[in-house]
Amino acid sequence: MGAPLLEVKDLAKYFPVKKGLRQMFQPPQYVRAVDGVSFALDRGKVLVLAGESGSGKTTVARLVLRAIDPDAGTIVFDGQDITRLSGRELRRFRSLVHMVYQDPYASLNPRMKVADIVAEPLTIHDRASTRAQRHEKVLKSLEEVRLEPAAEIAQRLPHMLSGGQRQRVAIARALVTKPALIVADEPVSMLDVSVRGEILELMQGLKQRHGISYLYITHDLSTARYVGDEIAVMNAGRIVEHGPIDKVLLDPQHAYTRALIDAIPDPDRAAH
Repeated sequence: MGAPLLEVKDLAKYFPVKKGLRQMFQPPQYVRAVDGVSFALDRGKVLVLAGESGSGKTTVARLVLRAIDPDAGTIVFDGQDITRLSGRELRRFRSLVHMVYQDPYASLNPRMKVADIVAEPLTIHDRASTRAQRHEKVLKSLEEVRLEPAAEIAQRLPHMLSGGQRQRVAIARALVTKPALIVADEPVSMLDVSVRGEILELMQGLKQRHGISYLYITHDLSTARYVGDEIAVMNAGRIVEHGPIDKVLLDPQHAYTRALIDAIPDPDRAAH
């Protein structure tokens, strides 16, 4: 397989707790949002980072994207330590890694046409292409996520689209610079159940066609099994269980993983 695309070692991020008047003269307190997290993600694979809200999984995503700086540990991407990158090198890294957010309503600028939303990463990272070439890439990206006719969709505003269509626009925006890694933070949790399968199937197809790797963040283990190759279960800033997804979900070793699995709704049980 060769070296992993992404390797995270002993990653840590602590956030100071805000003090009230009574605590003014006490020593500072910290929340250990991420506390010694290590994992590797191979090329063309999906690693699911699972856990409840507050487990630290979204903080890990923000660290991997270099949206925030780690307090300790290293992040190696495609053989390069990106933990302390800045300037041009950081911009180049960001052209290879994109994020798909949870909320398709909040993550798209309501005043921008779809064409301009999808073109944003190209405007930042693809200065070599002409305006016409960038527009062609936007239309191709919309076609890739099955938003057709692409030329017509490109001229619409987000409010003219359904939730599922908006999330396809967000994926088209992430895809347009041909990234090696997409970080998907609960990408289907706010969509209707009927649309979730379509979006997950789309993501799987893009992975197979382009060899894209995903860091897939979720609290929902039922979607995790559909998309994931491996899973890392997080609780209180630490990874408590990690392994091939079927092995972990069918034979969980940690009590926290078992509790997450027990929380998955069972349609048969609900019917009785």
